[in-house]
Amino acid sequence: MSKVRTAFFCQNCGAQTSKWIGYCPACKQWNTYVEEIIEKSSSASGGITGTSAGKKPSLISDISIQIHERILTGNNEFDRVLGGGIVPGSVILIGGEPGIGKSTLMLQLALQLDKRKVIYVSGEESEQQIKMRAERIRSTNGKPASPDQCYLLTETTLDDIFQHLKTLSPAIVMIDSIQTMRSSVIDSSAGSVSQLRECTAELVQFAKKNHVPVFLVGHITKDGTLAGPKVLEHMVDVVLQFEGDRNYLYRLLRTLKNRFGSASELGIYEMAASGLREVANPSEMLVSPREEPVSGTAVCVMMEGVRPMLIETQALVSSAVYGTPQRTTTGFDIRRLNMLLAVLEKRCGFRIGSKDVFLNIAGGIKVEDPAIDLGVISAILSSKEDSPVNIKTCFAAEVGLTGEIRPVNLIEQRIAEADKLGYDHIFISKNQVKSISRKNFRISVVALNKVEEVYMKLFGSK
Repeated sequence: MSKVRTAFFCQNCGAQTSKWIGYCPACKQWNTYVEEIIEKSSSASGGITGTSAGKKPSLISDISIQIHERILTGNNEFDRVLGGGIVPGSVILIGGEPGIGKSTLMLQLALQLDKRKVIYVSGEESEQQIKMRAERIRSTNGKPASPDQCYLLTETTLDDIFQHLKTLSPAIVMIDSIQTMRSSVIDSSAGSVSQLRECTAELVQFAKKNHVPVFLVGHITKDGTLAGPKVLEHMVDVVLQFEGDRNYLYRLLRTLKNRFGSASELGIYEMAASGLREVANPSEMLVSPREEPVSGTAVCVMMEGVRPMLIETQALVSSAVYGTPQRTTTGFDIRRLNMLLAVLEKRCGFRIGSKDVFLNIAGGIKVEDPAIDLGVISAILSSKEDSPVNIKTCFAAEVGLTGEIRPVNLIEQRIAEADKLGYDHIFISKNQVKSISRKNFRISVVALNKVEEVYMKLFGSK
């Protein structure tokens, strides 16, 4: 019998050491190291591990490809994020803050897949709790969901779960959550680094061997990253991040990793009493409907991956009451705002250094696309001059440190989105005017070089 080997793991970041230390040099946290077994005795057994004596190396040219059709969930936003549906045998990890709606999303998908046998394994809730949530969820057509092929299992021991999977032979498996699962192979508590690694490895092996998709719901740390070792994200095929603001009804499903499609897709949902509702046109959601223009607002065309969306930027410029000017942003990088204000001050001659500047991205989302720079500057100048921007005008350009208007990527998709929503003018960089085909758009494309030219177009003389 071989000796049991142990090591110490940081429960915050997953770093490993041979002895206990009080301070983690990786994540800078105190008292996070615990002892865990990393090599069991030779007599221990469990899970679905087995020998692979029959495996031999094969020429890549001799390997035949079996093309499996993707499984459509009936949820268009979810299918878009996955790249066109669920790939058989894939392992999908979904992370998000507590209470954001991960379990609701998974249960809603399980109920919508009424033509396939789905097993929903929960280690956090009872069957009665899940049943109460299922009663509240409605399908996309407004009728009560028909869970004829949806099975519930409240279990945390992975060996017992595999026995049920062998008996039931489901088409899709959902685990909520991976932090509550425990394998008999590892002698440590559920949620530990070694348990997470072992349970995920056994579930990945099950998915690949049986060509059954497996969904894993994962917790996140206070820093917003997935809890557990980083190797967890490397082991699975798809990593999704479910995020949103508790003060808003909207939820965003982002792709962080996808072996079967683009890693730049985004799904948008609205949290309702009956579950998560798909938002097919996010531009209408993020732009406030107004009949009359208001100073300090501007509409920008941003890109989330390859999906264009129109958002509304709101700015307020006022005199500094407390002596030191304030700079406050919501949904926008404060450092980039300071840079844009410095460009207006130094390159364009606008005296904003002594003013309070408040900036808000409507809708509660965070924007990192530099293409909204021109819209941010236009909203700031509109508030400073107390002169509104035309409600049928939008912006899609980056602003450089010299005050020049720089080109952005996927400009034709941005123009097409603004044209589809009925906007009359879009301001872009003059360097991109040759790369677009104006005959395809009804919208008027205004191409400019400098921020001063934008000011002249919007508000007249300086």
